[in-house]
Amino acid sequence: MEEFVIGIGRQGSLRKVVDAVSSHITRIEGAAKTIKLRGPGIKVTAERPDFDVEFSRFQVRGRISDAYALKIQAKIDELHCPCTLLKDENSHVLTYPAAGAESSPEGLESLDQVTALMGFPETWRARGENFRTDPISIEMLFRAMIQYKASDIHLSPGNHPIFRVDGEMHHSELLYPLSGHQIREVIKEIASERYVSEFESAFQTSFEFHQVGLGFARVSAFIKSGAPHCTMRFLPEEIPSFEALNMPKETLVNLAGLHRGLLLITGMTGSGKSTTAAALVDWINSHRSCHILTIENPIEYVHHNKTSVVSQRSLGTDVATFDQAVTGALRHDPDVILIGEMRDPDTIRSAISAAATGHLVISTLHANTASEVVNRVVSFFDPVERDLVKLQLRDCLHCVICQRLVPKIGGGRVPALEVLFNDVKAITDGILEGDTDHIRIGMQQTVSHSFLFEQYLYGLYRDKKITLDFAREFASDVSMFDQIHMGTYSVPRLEGVRGH
Repeated sequence: MEEFVIGIGRQGSLRKVVDAVSSHITRIEGAAKTIKLRGPGIKVTAERPDFDVEFSRFQVRGRISDAYALKIQAKIDELHCPCTLLKDENSHVLTYPAAGAESSPEGLESLDQVTALMGFPETWRARGENFRTDPISIEMLFRAMIQYKASDIHLSPGNHPIFRVDGEMHHSELLYPLSGHQIREVIKEIASERYVSEFESAFQTSFEFHQVGLGFARVSAFIKSGAPHCTMRFLPEEIPSFEALNMPKETLVNLAGLHRGLLLITGMTGSGKSTTAAALVDWINSHRSCHILTIENPIEYVHHNKTSVVSQRSLGTDVATFDQAVTGALRHDPDVILIGEMRDPDTIRSAISAAATGHLVISTLHANTASEVVNRVVSFFDPVERDLVKLQLRDCLHCVICQRLVPKIGGGRVPALEVLFNDVKAITDGILEGDTDHIRIGMQQTVSHSFLFEQYLYGLYRDKKITLDFAREFASDVSMFDQIHMGTYSVPRLEGVRGH
């Protein structure tokens, strides 16, 4: 472990110095049995027998005058402190406890009074040694995620494993607080050499790991404050059905039956976009005879050939970039193309081109509502290109699903959906104009199959799946939801939007 440079201010005793530095090291690298510090003209070593007890053995080596050493020795004698102060070449060495003596609460208190005379530096160079090295069972972590019904697990130095359950973070006593060494070993154990090398050179990496019989994990490893952190997103081996996801089956089946066009699944991080995309691909794989090509970074849900043939390509391992993969995909005879995420202009341009040439393209995008997706996509491009992109979206965009996970009565979460179908002129015109308000009002027309979050949330509340408070909290427009709830809401007229 590298040295830290840390300022702790004036501390009144040796133990206060060690405790302040130890607290910093524990937060960064985990608990250590040995702490070594050095400052101007002084070196300190502190040891303890276990990770969760206080330090009880100390050695201080420093340059002090003989006269000052006599003053410290007088204090040792006065308090009967079980320590020794000896001169070693040009330095004096204070050792606690003395040879043959044992540390005790009384002895430590007397040590505090002795070392209060020393006047320690405010800034130290410090490092820890003898961290936890016990191997962590990956199988146990997977079983714990299944048992707790956790979507994610976070491993960070100095902390117990932290599980995300129903969107909330929960500290677990499953394991003691981990060390940076243990987390590094986990990363090396579950990552291939390529990703270990990437982690060591770029200080971050993402990859997929399979625990046979239990599930998959999308793993993200990164460095924070010089220490390793690791996050695993749990993915079951069996891809959930629309019913298991509490998604409207008829709507999803109709979308999975499409043969061409662009289908976007949107929402914020952790809203279940990848799971919905996987469920769509699994339904196509089970009910249609076609070639499905997925391009992901990394591969998340693993699909096996059923009625269809599924080819899954991982970014970095099988192909260099999303853009190259999508461009090359058109030569691989695909019927359906899944793009893990639309994240840059080249990928979006290639996806639109594939959708416009007779393929069904499914992809994900970060967005808060379905109606804002057009402007979100267009914002990736330079102003000179934006009108053309809006024209292409008008012609190839078939549907946008936006989802939020809402706490369910009785525990767990249920998805709330907003679905934009490009099926009426008001929406088509709104896409071409990049007018979010126009799109949103077009979605509310009775001739459109689209629906807003507020309508869907009211249905979940009416069916007693979620509480009224959560329905209002997750609505985009609370006043609109309240009007729907009271039965007083009326859909705005198209003519009232920007002169239409």
